[in-house]
Amino acid sequence: MQHIIVTGGAGFIGSNFVHYVINHHPDVKVTVLDKLTYAGNRANLAGLPENRCELIVGDIADAELVDKIVKDADAVVHYAAESHNDNSLKDPYPFVHTNLIGTYTLIEACRKYDVRFHHVSTDEVYGDLPLREDLPGHGEGEGEKFTDKTPYNPSSPYSSTKAGSDLLVKAWVRSFGLKATLSNCSNNYGPYQHIEKFIPRQITNILSGIKPKLYGQGKNVRDWIHTEDHSSAVWTILTKGKIGETYLIGADGEEDNKTVIELILELMGQPKDAYEHVNDRAGHDLRYAIDASKLRDELGWTPQFTDFRAGLEDTISWYRENQEWWQGQKEEVEANYAKNGQ
Repeated sequence: MQHIIVTGGAGFIGSNFVHYVINHHPDVKVTVLDKLTYAGNRANLAGLPENRCELIVGDIADAELVDKIVKDADAVVHYAAESHNDNSLKDPYPFVHTNLIGTYTLIEACRKYDVRFHHVSTDEVYGDLPLREDLPGHGEGEGEKFTDKTPYNPSSPYSSTKAGSDLLVKAWVRSFGLKATLSNCSNNYGPYQHIEKFIPRQITNILSGIKPKLYGQGKNVRDWIHTEDHSSAVWTILTKGKIGETYLIGADGEEDNKTVIELILELMGQPKDAYEHVNDRAGHDLRYAIDASKLRDELGWTPQFTDFRAGLEDTISWYRENQEWWQGQKEEVEANYAKNGQ
C-alpha cells in the first residue's frame, strides 16, 4: 500500500496510528481526514513530514469530499468517531451523524472505487461482563472474555452507534463485496489522549493541583492497551487480515478503576488515597475483557507494551512534559464534569 486515508487521524488513537505508519513504513503516504472537532488537534500531527502526511479538514459524512479523496487511495482506515460516553448521554445526535452516517458515506465510496477498508471499533459494542468477584468459583480462572462471536449488547448511545456502524460494514461485505476487515479494541492509553478521558484526566488533575476523581466505588474493570500496540495490530490486520473477518485487539491488561487511580497517584508521588469519589456514570459498564487469540494465532501479532506500570509511567511523563498541549482545555473539561457532580 502506497497511499492510505486515515479518518480521525488528528484524534488520539488515529494520530498515534499515523505516527506509527510514518515511522515504520517509509514508503506509505498518509492522508488524514479529520473534522477537527474538540477531540481533534493539529498539534497531534506536528513534526510529521509534509510530503508523507497531508491533513484535509472535513466531515466523513460529506459525500462529495469523501468521493474526491477515496478514489485515489489504496485503503481507508476508519478511526473517526464520536467516542465519549458521557457526551453521548447528554446529546446523542453527533454520535448518530458521525458513527452511522459517516461510516455509511465512507463504505459507499470504497465500494464505488473498490478500495480496501478497515473499520476500527470498540469492545463496548458487546456490552459488559460480570466482575470476577461475581463469578462462580471466583479465583479459579480469569472469567469470560469477549470474542468475535460475542453477541452485540451495547448500553449507551456511543456504543450502540458504533455497533450499528460495525453492522453496516459487515452487511456491505456480504451484500456488495466490500473489501473490509473490522477490529474491536479494548481501552487505549498513551500520548495525545484528550483530557476528558479517565487516565489523562487524573494525571492532569494532579499536575493542576486538583484531586483525582473516581466514579462510584471504582470497581469497573477495563482491559488497558497501549495505543502503540493498537496501531501495530491495526496495521497487521490491514495487511494480513482476511476480508470480512473481525479481530479483537487486547493485551491482557485488566485493571479496575480504583487500582488505576491509586497507581497514578503512587507514580506521581502522592498518597494512594488522595482522590475523591464522584457520581457514577449512568449505565456504567462493569467489566471489559478481550480474547485476542484469533489475532495472535492467525496473524502472528503480539503486544510489546505489556507492563502497564511502565506504560503508565511513560504516559505520565508525556503529559508532564507537554503541558502546553492540554492546559488550555483543562478548565472547561472540569467545568463540564462538575455540572454532573463528577
